[in-house]
Amino acid sequence: MEPKMFCFQCQETAGNKGCMFGGVCGKKPETANLQDLLIYVTKGLSEITTRLRSEGKEIPAAIDRLITTNLFMTITNANFDDDRFIDRINETLSSRDELFEQLHDDTGLSDAASWQYRTAEERTLKADKVGVLDTGNEDLRSLRELTLYGLKGMAAYNKHANVLGYADTAIDAFLQKALAKTLDDSLSTDDLTSLVLETGSFGVKVMALLDTANTSTYGNPEITKVELGVRNNPAILISGHDLRDLEMLLEQTANTGVDVYTHSEMLPAHYYPAFKKYPHFAGNYGNAWWKQKEEFEAFNGPILLTTNCLVPPKESYKARIYTTGSVGFSGCKHIDGEIGETKDFSAIIEHAKKCPPPTQLERGELVGGFAHHQVLALADKVVDAVKSGAIKKFVVMAGCDGRSPARNYYTDFAKALPQDTVILTAGCAKYKYNKLPLGDIGGIPRVLDAGQCNDSYSLALIALKLKEVFGLNDINQLPIVYNIAWYEQKAVIVLLALLSLGVKNIHLGPTLPAFLSPNVAKVLIENFGIAGITDVDTDLEIFFGKN
Repeated sequence: MEPKMFCFQCQETAGNKGCMFGGVCGKKPETANLQDLLIYVTKGLSEITTRLRSEGKEIPAAIDRLITTNLFMTITNANFDDDRFIDRINETLSSRDELFEQLHDDTGLSDAASWQYRTAEERTLKADKVGVLDTGNEDLRSLRELTLYGLKGMAAYNKHANVLGYADTAIDAFLQKALAKTLDDSLSTDDLTSLVLETGSFGVKVMALLDTANTSTYGNPEITKVELGVRNNPAILISGHDLRDLEMLLEQTANTGVDVYTHSEMLPAHYYPAFKKYPHFAGNYGNAWWKQKEEFEAFNGPILLTTNCLVPPKESYKARIYTTGSVGFSGCKHIDGEIGETKDFSAIIEHAKKCPPPTQLERGELVGGFAHHQVLALADKVVDAVKSGAIKKFVVMAGCDGRSPARNYYTDFAKALPQDTVILTAGCAKYKYNKLPLGDIGGIPRVLDAGQCNDSYSLALIALKLKEVFGLNDINQLPIVYNIAWYEQKAVIVLLALLSLGVKNIHLGPTLPAFLSPNVAKVLIENFGIAGITDVDTDLEIFFGKN
């Protein structure tokens, strides 16, 4: 049977080879192909912006934002709405054509920079031809896709910073230049390998930009206890990652009798001082994104999806799903609002008032807020614990959670860790162990949650600070090991960023990415010590030696 699509950008891709008849994430072949076409025309637009910059011309900020958002929309579990993708394709082509007229020299441009279509049929035909498999050589394909997925992760972080009024033209220029280079058939595997590593270095820059945006706007995260139970009020559940959306929602729900709860990656919002002034910011509801079908059902009230991590909703609660920003699903209500605008959440608030309170799932509380500023404030205590031997090692277990039963490995691994180890985490991977009774070491919790996957930069800063404190020459001399779970493209840019900082011997699971060809995987293994996971006992011996 002829494949109807091809996508292998996430960890759950079919057979760890590629989704060809429908995405494991739930996207249909038509949607996957429209995403491929959107990426293609975005590369063409980026080729023109890169050429214009080389001619000394400035690129409008609106074009930078358009390119960033296009990439963000194609991240796994972000948008399933074909009409939105068609609109973005048309908008991108219009922007591309306007800029094309400004070129001094248009020789040597690719088809992506000039292709046009007049009918939906032509669009469909083109979409079928410009996907992943358009690159025949598997090593070139692997390196191009590794770069692209890193750029998608960069775009996510960049968008969050842009929303808060922070931008860096150097980041936008690199992102667009790198996109354009994935069209260049003259580049060798060595050239593309260098591009992958450069993408990682700009990944560090974009994560630093977002960290500055978040902490300058909302304050430095601090140690916080987050309630897991529910109140007896109607409520809205907010999921995704966008803190500005949360801020606007909290402002507009004040004194309405409607509470606001976080879900999954929005949990770390409770750690920011700015959000603690809202008495109706009730707590966290549920777990990681993949459990939303059961948890959204039980919540009873409306749910606002602000970024990726949307699972195609069941009909039983689909009418309670609202999307905004880069998120979309056909048949769900979408709340518009561009960067810098105040969104109108009145519809979802009025909806909430008519709903019963959430059904209680659990009781208790979680403790988090261990981003770099807070951990460095405890540096003396942490260093003393290391010097005394109370803490023997830190284990970075950041990244993503997911549906695969193989991910239970991370729960079992956390349970089996020696009592003198501390877990450093960020991202929804924490839901595999953040509710376990792992205790503390001299008052230092054995799970230090730095925040969202967006906050992975904190883990890098903590490592670099410890390297400085202990007077080490190499970050790999620290008593830190890396056992990271990945799922989608933000995890890819975090991995590339760590590699650019010189971190080696990272274990990645539950599987190595399907988009790594054998030769590319070999380079990562030989040069950086990248490895997969095996079983808990074997990996404990690798990390800690024989007992």
